[in-house]
Amino acid sequence: MTLNLIFLTVTIKARKRSVEERMHDEYVNRLLEDHKARQEEIYRNFY
Repeated sequence: MTLNLIFLTVTIKARKRSVEERMHDEYVNRLLEDHKARQEEIYRNFY
């Protein structure tokens, strides 16, 4: 995306992610899903 202002041009490009970053994100998402599942299980016991 390029934005032209009077004497200033700003270009924004998507950053390419490494394999390690993608693997880390998958790991974090899996942990969050597991945590949410545990929370739901605990809350079900109360109601």
